[in-house]
Parts: sequence; C-alpha cells; structure tokens
Amino acid sequence: MRTRVPLLCSGFQDNEAHRPGVGEQENEAQELPAAVLPASTDVSALVEEIQQAEPLITASRTEQVKLLIQRLQEKLGQHSNHTFYLFKVLKAHILPLTNVALNKSGSCFITGSYDRTCKLWDTASGEELNTLEGHRNVVYAIAFNNPYGDKIATGSFDKTCKLWSVETGQCYHTFRGHRAEIGHSAEIISLSFNTSGDRIITGSFDHTVIVWDTGTGRKVYTLIGHCAEISSAVFNWDCSLILTGSMDKTCMLWDATNGKCMATLTGHEDEILDSCFDYTGKLIATASADGTARIFSAATRKCIAKLEGHEGDISKISFNPQGNRLLTGSSDKTARIWDAQTGQCLQVLEGHTDEIFSCAFNYKGNIVITGSKDNTCRIWR
Repeated sequence: MRTRVPLLCSGFQDNEAHRPGVGEQENEAQELPAAVLPASTDVSALVEEIQQAEPLITASRTEQVKLLIQRLQEKLGQHSNHTFYLFKVLKAHILPLTNVALNKSGSCFITGSYDRTCKLWDTASGEELNTLEGHRNVVYAIAFNNPYGDKIATGSFDKTCKLWSVETGQCYHTFRGHRAEIGHSAEIISLSFNTSGDRIITGSFDHTVIVWDTGTGRKVYTLIGHCAEISSAVFNWDCSLILTGSMDKTCMLWDATNGKCMATLTGHEDEILDSCFDYTGKLIATASADGTARIFSAATRKCIAKLEGHEGDISKISFNPQGNRLLTGSSDKTARIWDAQTGQCLQVLEGHTDEIFSCAFNYKGNIVITGSKDNTCRIWR
C-alpha cells in the first residue's frame, strides 16, 4: 500500500497573491539558486557585508567569523562528486519494508514494516539494536527527532502515532486522534518532528494533518484543506512552515504558527507521493506517481526543474544537507541521485528486486539507505 500525488509545472496557486499562468513552467532553471557558498566566494568581502548588516559582529571577531565561513564552505563542497557503491544488504523484516530513516550522524537507522514493528539498526555492522513493538497494524511512517536522535516516532495504519526512547525502546506516548472531522479517522501515512523536537506532525488517509505537542501528547491543531489522502507532511528548517503533499495532486504550504494555508502547489499529472524542503527552506521538491519529480522555488512558487528518467512511480524524494543533490526511490526498483540545479541524473542505484518504498541521505550526505518491498535494506557509501 502506498500513497501517491501529482504535480505538473504550472506552479503554485497562491491563496493570497501569486497565481502564475500555465506558461510559467520548468524553463525557470535560471531561478534555481547556485550553491549557497561556492568555492569562488570572496570570504573577506562576505564578512565585511555581514558586519555592515550586523553591528554585534565587531572587528575583534572578524577572523573568527572568517574561519567559520571557510569551514562551512569546505563542508558544503564535500561529497559533491561522490559516487555511491553498495556497502551492505540487510534482511530487515519478515514482511515488506515501508520506510527507512537515519539519525543525524548516520550511525544507526530505523525501518518500518508490514510486520507491525519498527527496528533500530547499527549502520556499520548491520546489527539489530532494538525492536519497537506495540502497533496493531502496519508501521508506515517513522522518524528520528534529529538532530538529537534520542527519540523515534512511528505512525501506523492502526490510526495512532507512538513516541519511543531510542536507548530503551520504551513507548512514551501514544497519540490518538478523535474519530471526528478534526482528528485522524484513518491510517497515519506520514510524520515529522520539528527541529526542537517539541512538535510532531502526522498526515493521514483521512485527508488531514495534525500537529501534536510531544511533551503532553496533546493535539495543537489540525490542518484541513486537502481533498484526498495525505502522502507527506514536513516542517521547513526554522519550523515556520509546514509542507503537505496529497493524493489530490497538490502540495500545500501552511503557516506553522496558526495552521493557515498560504499557498497550493499544482502541476503533476498524477498523485504526489512525497515532498520535502531543502535544508535552507528555499527549495521544495515533489515526487509523483506520474514518474517525475520537480523542484520549486519556495519564494516564487514556480517550478524550476523537472527530473525525468524513472520508469515508474517515485515514492520518495529528499535533498542532501548541502542542497546540491536529490535522492529518489521508485517502483522501477532503482534509486537515483540527481543534480538539484540542473535536474540531471548523476547515478542510478540498482540491485533491489522489487519496488523501493523509501530512501534517505545521512546528515553528511555520504551514506544512502534504500528500503524495498523485496524485504531488504541496502546501505550505499
């Protein structure tokens, strides 16, 4: 069972202002931002510009700021030309996998399955570290509370979300929606922590998304607006926005402080199966059952690149932390690495014998995990 959702490149339907025409499509690649801090950047000039804008950065701090920017520049340039190879194959569950997710360092990862469990694994050894048991149906959505990585959230077709301790496997809370128009009355298909870890959002087949308080287990508010099942729900980097994808072929942008819908992204020819922000929140990527993925500018709400090459549904999509690569997983049994600026396919990860449900980068962007209906996880380095 999968979620799906479509989007062409006609752009965002902005509920307040911008409503682009059909002609504003993927030929907008020039709007795609270049690398955030390319090697050619004049660091001294950049620091001077920062100091003019921020008086708290005094002359005595100039060298320290330069050093920090140079370190960031070096980090952003790492792994830009990395070619992945198959490192390990794990037989993870007795029934098919649904999703995989890495902690920030990439030292461990979790898998969800139709066997109703979530398992914690050591990335280097492939050793099973813990099994989270308690759901009464398929465990479909899973996530670490990165960057901390000490908690795991799981969402299930039993219509609940559970919060667990990574260290002990203890269940802290079970989040249950009311069986009414404001709560989850169907399977939970997507979930995500905010960066501080005090909020979780869950998306459901009941067409709604709920924001929860992780400390109390109480509902904060419900996002209502999609007219079909939800496929994805994520916060942007500063948790000011929520992005949701749906089988109604749209994505919606929401104000995370009040739950108000700010814009609707349209264009795919079939259901949207996944969507995400890059780490700066400037770009949005969408994956669809129409076999394509698209990159949108969060500011202009225009489609600026289209990713073509998969021969089946694209069920997962994610940016690497540097924002210059995209990872997709598909029912065509492959995962692909793409250039986020040009939309060019850089590498095809082959070997799974059935459709890939899930895939993810680690925080450094030098490890990829893929999970498949063939009951295996593959670790790529």
